[in-house]
Amino acid sequence: QVLPVESGGGLVQAGGSLRLSCVVSGSATRLPTMGWFRQAPGKQRELVAHVTNGKYTNYADSVKGRFIISRDDAKNAVYLQMNSLKPEDTAVYYCNAVGGAFSWGQGTRVTVSS
Repeated sequence: QVLPVESGGGLVQAGGSLRLSCVVSGSATRLPTMGWFRQAPGKQRELVAHVTNGKYTNYADSVKGRFIISRDDAKNAVYLQMNSLKPEDTAVYYCNAVGGAFSWGQGTRVTVSS
């Protein structure tokens, strides 16, 4: 079973930074287009950034200019550098193939205090 495992979340003050990591276990092939998703309390899960296997990136307007997604195919890993964090970034963050091809992991919780 292909399973992403996310880490790196925590509690940070507004304006701070965090770097999330995701390692995908069980995949025998090169990872497809990968995304970071987030789900805030009472809201639907949303895609905030994605990176193709050609390393093209795209971002939701709400995080553009603050977040940077990257990948390391040798490690089956995807990263999300989050800068200038805002309270509205508070959510559980997940990584997955765009389209949700893999099982969903446990996610990593990010809490931004004002």
